[in-house]
Amino acid sequence: MSAREIQDQQTAREMFVQQVAHANADVSASPLRGATICSTKSRGDYTLESTADEFCEAADTSLLPVIRVDAGNLMRVLQQLEVIAKRQTPRIAFKAKGSILLLDLADILAVQAEGNYVSLRPRTNSYLVHESLSSMAEKLKPYGFIRIHRSVVMNISAVEEIQPLPTGEYRLRVKGGKEYLVTRTYKHNLRDLAQLWVGSERLCG
Repeated sequence: MSAREIQDQQTAREMFVQQVAHANADVSASPLRGATICSTKSRGDYTLESTADEFCEAADTSLLPVIRVDAGNLMRVLQQLEVIAKRQTPRIAFKAKGSILLLDLADILAVQAEGNYVSLRPRTNSYLVHESLSSMAEKLKPYGFIRIHRSVVMNISAVEEIQPLPTGEYRLRVKGGKEYLVTRTYKHNLRDLAQLWVGSERLCG
């Protein structure tokens, strides 16, 4: 066999190997959306790398680990996360009838002035605390409470409906059906009731 024939056979063999490798790489990469499985140390060690110009040896995807999730374990994890979330809910502490009570701020619909006291208004009952409404408004502002009246601070998460009145004031309906008046002095605070306002009409100008 002449040197020319030997060289032609070697060239043909190299081209065939490259075509097979390229075809295998395409098949391996397709389910991974542009990622190719390449060997880094040996045929048993595989890592995921983004497709590059350099040559990568295609690997058998059956060698990749299969992750199985046990439904029971998943439910336990979700329950634990729920408990943690409840622990992180902001709470308010106050003295009432010789004891210190703790309430979730999310359960308080409104805080209303009662002389030298303020009345905390959860869905049921109410509690008197010896503090000014102005002081309470400042303390509760970072937790989603707004002033709507000289004697009322409202939990914005409790508001379900805003009703404009002919007087330029507004009426708020909260969870449970109770209604509160928003005076014109504080109507600009209503913009904080939602993170996104849509439609052609704009609240409070």
